[in-house]
Parts: sequence; structure tokens; C-alpha cells
Amino acid sequence: MISSDTLLRFALDLASAVTLEDRFERLIRAIRATVDCDAVVLLERKGEQLLPLAQQGLMDDVMGRRFNIDEHPRFTEICGAYHPVRFPTGCTLPDPYDGMVSGFDDGLPVHACMGIPLYVQGNMLGVVTLDSMTPGVFDSLDSRALDIVGTMAAMSLNTAMLLARLEQKSKHAQELLVELSEEALNKEATEMVGQSQAMQTLKQHLELVAPADLAVLIEGETGVGKELVARTLHRSSKRAQAPMVYVNCAAIPENLIESELFGHVKGAFTGADRDRVGKFTLAHGGTLFLDEIGELPLEAQGSLLRAIQNQEIQAVGKDKIEYVDVRIIAATNRDLKLEVAEKRFRADLYHRLSVFPIAVPPLRERNGDVLLLAGFFAEQLRRKFGLQQVTLSPQASDWLKAYSWPGNVRELEHVLSRATLLAKSNTNQGITRIEPMHLTGLVDAFSSQETPERVLPSPVHLDTAEIQDLKLATEDFQRRAIEQALDQAHLNWAQAARSLGIDRANLVRLAKRLGIEVTKQRS
Repeated sequence: MISSDTLLRFALDLASAVTLEDRFERLIRAIRATVDCDAVVLLERKGEQLLPLAQQGLMDDVMGRRFNIDEHPRFTEICGAYHPVRFPTGCTLPDPYDGMVSGFDDGLPVHACMGIPLYVQGNMLGVVTLDSMTPGVFDSLDSRALDIVGTMAAMSLNTAMLLARLEQKSKHAQELLVELSEEALNKEATEMVGQSQAMQTLKQHLELVAPADLAVLIEGETGVGKELVARTLHRSSKRAQAPMVYVNCAAIPENLIESELFGHVKGAFTGADRDRVGKFTLAHGGTLFLDEIGELPLEAQGSLLRAIQNQEIQAVGKDKIEYVDVRIIAATNRDLKLEVAEKRFRADLYHRLSVFPIAVPPLRERNGDVLLLAGFFAEQLRRKFGLQQVTLSPQASDWLKAYSWPGNVRELEHVLSRATLLAKSNTNQGITRIEPMHLTGLVDAFSSQETPERVLPSPVHLDTAEIQDLKLATEDFQRRAIEQALDQAHLNWAQAARSLGIDRANLVRLAKRLGIEVTKQRS
């Protein structure tokens, strides 16, 4: 039973929670103090998806998941109700958290499950789910008291969400949330997942520059998600209704660059058998995204500079000048300042492109984001391969956290894609569980160490000192491996990179970070 004193304490807890930064965590702690349970999750409803805001009792990767309501019968039933839903003991409906409850890696035994829909003025904001390993523990709870808990929690969630919007201090950001909600929910790959300080800083910079219509230079290592940042900038800008046209500068033959950018008329050169519209014209009124801008030859950089400066282009073989209105977003994994200093990139073009530079952090600097991204990709892969559930074992999670990810988010996505395919054959009771042996690439990275357990301590015993030791041990291993590969390759960096199974540019950057001399590199 829930007493009136308990409800009063619950109300007081909620009143103090909404003024704090961890308001969502405070909300679920207040609920858990009121209704005894082993796991509780607060989820926000966006369209036909439920997005976790806070949780206790489940594995960390649940926060990166996006649950399609119609794919989970229990969520469907909760979202279709106006009062708390208590599932009967032995309910055969699949549990969306199966395999994710801490301490129950192989699936949930018979347990008590309840969901509370959260409504404010007839609008469903989200749901709270509660699970207990004691069957029937929720059956004796007074329905009226549960309705009161749901109403107060909904009002608290509503207030917290309003405060969060006010904290953004941006009317544009609020409008963008509404305008893009359908697109973002239907196309998960466009979502920037991450709660680390590095990602919060990046999102703040994007929110600041998006509506300003300035040229933006996105810098970052291969695989960090520079194209995703560019798409986010465009969707958040005043040009969102116009097209964003993509140009891969590294993929265009040098003799066709001007034709690709500015277009050409029929007969302008051999092979020009018809008129062609250039990328600048296609992007008129919108955004032109110049990916791998550092690969653009010097000869073509002058033509690009004139087009950006004057907002005028001239198709190859055409006398008429055409005015275009485009916003330029460029991206590179090179250090353009160094390229300018070494005369491989025009200084005037660099300054024209980098009015507002944005650095995308590598995955190794996004503390805590690896498991969120892993959960995000696992949910995508579950749907892609038609699986009931894809989960990570605690040991696999440790391996993901311990690895340095030289290939960044792209490498993580590829590792999990392979791991899910390998784990499919071992699906048990509908749960496809990824184990360390399925993490190809990581297995090779850790197998050469005498005792992999040293870099994969149990999360239960981790503390700050051990994390520091892990980082130092990992960097020391990387340093020795790179130096050995270079010695065997006689300082041939391309050959050393192939032997280590990574990209040459990534190897050079990693070597610089580890303090390895790179000035004598040869290709």
C-alpha cells in the first residue's frame, strides 16, 4: 500500500527536483522511493518512439536505445492506456528490457512489471516503467494512489521539460525540435547521440552557428561523423527547407572539378555531350557541403575562392555569369593550418572557409558515449536483421569501453554490425547477446597482451585510479605496437598502417598524440 505520508514525501521530492540539473534522475529516484521496485525507467514519447531520459537498475546502454512503440507489445499496451498498467504474473508478452536488467544477463525470469502513462491535459508526454523480481509485488497497490503518482510525475516531467527548453535560450531551437521531430524519428542515422561534455560543447556550438549563415569548417578525424554534423547544421539553419548538396572533393577527377562545381554546356570539352548543372546551382538557396576539402588541388582552389567571395559562377564553356546564394560548409580530416603553412592549401581560401571552425571530438575523448552509441546501433541492427533483442554482455561492454577506437564512431558501428551477425547463430530465447569473441578487431587488439583482464577490469571494482591506469596501459601498448610496426616496415608509414589494420592518416595522428616522432615518415 502507498500511504498518504509516502505520497506527501513524493510530492515534496518532485517540487525540489525540477530546479536541479539532474531533474530526470531525481524524478525516478522519487518514484522508486514511493513504489518499491528493482528497475525504473523514465521515457519521453516522441511520435511513435519512446526515448529513455533516465533509468536505474538496467545496463547503461539502454540510454542510447530508441524504442519503436509498435514493435514492443508491452509499450503498445501502456501507451494505449490512461491509467497504470499492471501485467499479470507470467505474462507472455516479450519484455523490451529482456537481457538488460543488471544481474539477469540471460533473460528475465517471472517478474512483476508495471507501466504508468504520463499525461498532461490529454497529451501523453511519456511513460514510467517499473520492474521487480518479486512476482505480484505491484498487485496490492491502490489504483487511486497509483493514479496520483502518475499525475504528479507527469506534471513534474512537464515542468522539467519546459525548464529544459527555457535553458536553451533559443526560440529557433524549439521550432527546430517540432519541425524535425518526424524526420529525426523516421531516420535514426541523423541523430547525434552522446551525453559527454565534449558532445554537449559541440551541440552548443552547432546551436549557436546554425542560424547565423556563416561559412563553417568542420574538422575531425576520419569516422567521427563530420557529415552528420553538416546535416545537423543545415537542418537547424534558415535554409532547412532548401537542399543541402554534397560534394566529395577527393572523388572528383582534377580535370572535371570546375564542371562538377559550376556546370558546363554541351561541347565545352571532349565528352561533354549535354548541358550539365553544377553543384553550386543545385544548392541555390540552400547549403553546399564540401567534404574532404583538404584534398582539393591548388589549381581548383582559386576558382572555388572566387565563387565563394562573389557568389557568382560561370559554367564551363558559357559566357554568362550566374548569381548563386549558397551557404558553404566544408569538412576535412587534415590540419588545414599545417597545409597552409606548407603551401598545399591557399591561405585566403582557408580563412574564407573557416569563419566558424568546429572541431568534432574523436570517440576516445567522448567519455561515457561509447555504450550510448552501442545501444543506439544495437537497436538499429535489431530492426535491420529482424531480431527480437540485441544486447551486450558485461564483458563485451568492458571491451568496448577499454578500446581506443582509432576509427571512431564509424569503426564502432562496423564492429557492432559484424558482431551482431556473428552472434545471431547463438540467439537464445530471442536474445542475441554480443560477447567479446564476436568483437572482431578488438579481439586482435587485446589478444596480443599477456592478460586481457588487466585492461578489462570488472566495472564493479573500477575507480578513478584504475581508470587512469587503464588509459596509461592502453597508450603504452599502442605506443609499443606502433614502434614495432614501424621498425619492421623500416619507417614506411603506409606499410606499418597496413600491418596494424588502420588508415595511414589515423596512424600518423595517433603516433603524434602518443609522442612518437613522425617527421621522418615516408609513404
